[in-house]
Amino acid sequence: MAVRAQFENSNEVGVFSTLTNSYALVAVGASENFYRYVYLQVLITLIPAHSSLLLVDEQKLMRRTKSVFEAELQDVIPICHATIAGTRIIGRLTAGNKKGLLVPTSTTDQELQHLRNSLPDSVKIQRIEERLSALGNVIVSNDHVALVHPDLERETEEIIADVLGVEVFRQTIADNVLVGSYMALSNQGGIVHPKTSIQDQDELSSLLQVPLVAGSVNRGSSVVGAGMVVNDWMAVTGLDTTATELSVVESVFRLGEGQGPSDIAGKNKDTMVESFY
Repeated sequence: MAVRAQFENSNEVGVFSTLTNSYALVAVGASENFYRYVYLQVLITLIPAHSSLLLVDEQKLMRRTKSVFEAELQDVIPICHATIAGTRIIGRLTAGNKKGLLVPTSTTDQELQHLRNSLPDSVKIQRIEERLSALGNVIVSNDHVALVHPDLERETEEIIADVLGVEVFRQTIADNVLVGSYMALSNQGGIVHPKTSIQDQDELSSLLQVPLVAGSVNRGSSVVGAGMVVNDWMAVTGLDTTATELSVVESVFRLGEGQGPSDIAGKNKDTMVESFY
């Protein structure tokens, strides 16, 4: 499924979150707790004598104030509310897949420990000492292949291959070096910058072994990596994403086929690619 959301009035959901097949990272936000607290105080003031009614309304409230990630994924994968280097732009500072998570060296020891306590033990978490420290902008990966900024350090490339368990290729997207900003990728498909040529799409599709389309999110934004997050059964885009854009997302990532986590896990990647064509 594909859903639309905002993070504190921002449509750039990929800036404030990271989504994989084994975990989700969501930036710490103040507004959710604030609205929950205010609404509960109103309920307590209005109906103090009806505790059962209060309980029902509180349960409804909890469902309403959950983030999209909690509402859709909390029973499937762990959701970690976090900061990186004291900031909330965790989607631009981290890169990962179901096997691992890469964070910059500016990540504090406390933040790193929180991530290790929150994510599955099978997920490797690695700090990277890299000049291009906004890792989410310079790395895009699924569970099999990663594309990286052409100027990334050689040692960083080796760490990516080891921690994420992927093949690594230095590429550009429509002549843009920020591959993580201009591409959204899963094991089932990908969306690239709308000005990516057909020839480049075909070359990248052959390299990644998944179908690709050129598209946009958030009513024409070409920064698709920052405007959405996706895994093999769910995508979250900005609230401004049009119905047409959302339809393209559902189609290329094969999200409208009623498949859930258990269905995806049992399928072979090559079979999925062949069936698309």
